[in-house]
Amino acid sequence: MTQEDSAAPQTLSSSLTNSVFDGLRALSPIPAPHEEETPLLQKGISFTSPPVPDRSHSFATGTRPEIIARRPSLASSLHPRNIARRDSFESTKGFVLSGSSTFGQTLFNSIAILLGIGMLSEPLAFAYAGWIGGSVLIVFYGFITCYTAKILAKIILSDPRLRTYADIGRRAFGPRSVPLTSTLFALELFSLSVVLITLFADSLHSVVPSHSKTTYKLVSLLILIPTVHLPLSFLAYTSIIGIVSTILILFVVFFDGFSKQTSPGSLISPAPTDLAPYSVETLGVAFGLMMAGFSGHAVIPSLAKDMRDPRQFDKMIEWAFIVATIIYGILGAAGYLMFGYAISDEVSQDLLHTVGYNPTLNKVLMWMLVIMPISKFALGTRPLSVTIEILLGIETLAHVEHTGPSPPRSTWKTIFRVLTRSLLAVFAVIVSILIPDFSSMMAFLGSFSAFMICVIGPVSAKIMLEGGWKKAKLWDLLLLLIAVVMAVWGTVVAFMQ
Repeated sequence: MTQEDSAAPQTLSSSLTNSVFDGLRALSPIPAPHEEETPLLQKGISFTSPPVPDRSHSFATGTRPEIIARRPSLASSLHPRNIARRDSFESTKGFVLSGSSTFGQTLFNSIAILLGIGMLSEPLAFAYAGWIGGSVLIVFYGFITCYTAKILAKIILSDPRLRTYADIGRRAFGPRSVPLTSTLFALELFSLSVVLITLFADSLHSVVPSHSKTTYKLVSLLILIPTVHLPLSFLAYTSIIGIVSTILILFVVFFDGFSKQTSPGSLISPAPTDLAPYSVETLGVAFGLMMAGFSGHAVIPSLAKDMRDPRQFDKMIEWAFIVATIIYGILGAAGYLMFGYAISDEVSQDLLHTVGYNPTLNKVLMWMLVIMPISKFALGTRPLSVTIEILLGIETLAHVEHTGPSPPRSTWKTIFRVLTRSLLAVFAVIVSILIPDFSSMMAFLGSFSAFMICVIGPVSAKIMLEGGWKKAKLWDLLLLLIAVVMAVWGTVVAFMQ
């Protein structure tokens, strides 16, 4: 999936099968929602690629795939009344244009998205919540986020006009919800970009302490600004660094833990731990730290749309969350056993500074954690950049034929895109300098934005599409109440810290 400068299409008929999204922008009087990028999809996988007719099916009704003999009028289907209507997604009979990703490819992408920098703070979350709280939270969060991921997929697949998270908000709550949905979406991605810069500076300062963390954050701009302008077809290959880092973290934690005979830092002789939470305040922080690890719902619509057989999405996402929950639980428990209450914001810091470990192995890990945030920054901020560009009217339409010299307006759009993406990196560095604490940013990311995007938003949308609050199921109402309490509790504590 690439972002190339091109003029608006002159006719819709020549590009209808190549770009449904371009058609949305050309015909709909509603501002077109941005395309949510899926960083880990391969270059050949595109939401704007020609659909495969014999794999299209009605996901909402569970029927077998049918061949689309004739497409309905796109202009009539995009009328604001039709898009904004609060239909029941259980009864909507829409055809789903399937994508190119196989079950295995989508599973790999889902796991890779879930297993991110949230791994580093899981041991601290266990230390704050205790064994009982930590174990209950990790299983509960894994279950409810898997449940809400299925909700998002079912809604997005029930109507081929829906493509993004913002479209789901428009469908459930009406056009007025789009600004709020887009703001929450942008806030989550911006918070993530700040966390990535903080992790980069912390890790680099650990291996090269000759300069301050603030200096390293400023220096990171020399790397970040060029990368945010690279095409996704190139950036997607850097995602392998994140996968390697995840495997290496698990290996190093257990290798160090079993190679050391005495505490601290030993799995053979564990540090003191407790069953109960450390305090009421720290339990609130644990809410956010653990939820941040499961915050991959912003790209769920993209993953579901691009799956070759969307009927298998529920099975695929169940396996993805099972793997993520097990890995988070194992890493959190191992780190808590090794360091107890003395655990740092990032378990990697403890591995590097504890005497008795293999220094070479741990330095390799730290250098991987230096490279990983840089490789993820451009991928993670691209959807946010696209959202800002759409709001400013300087976005480009992909996959549109264009010959001849670029018009002056296109040139100015390119200049403004370069400027906005560069300023976004600068603002992220400034916020990282002002809020240097890794755990506080992760707690905020999880408590506020992750709860809103991953739990509160999907459950509320489901309730509205199934007939409103009076017809809501007891389980959904209970889940929504618990999520709101945890979100408020965790956000307040994160700000207090």
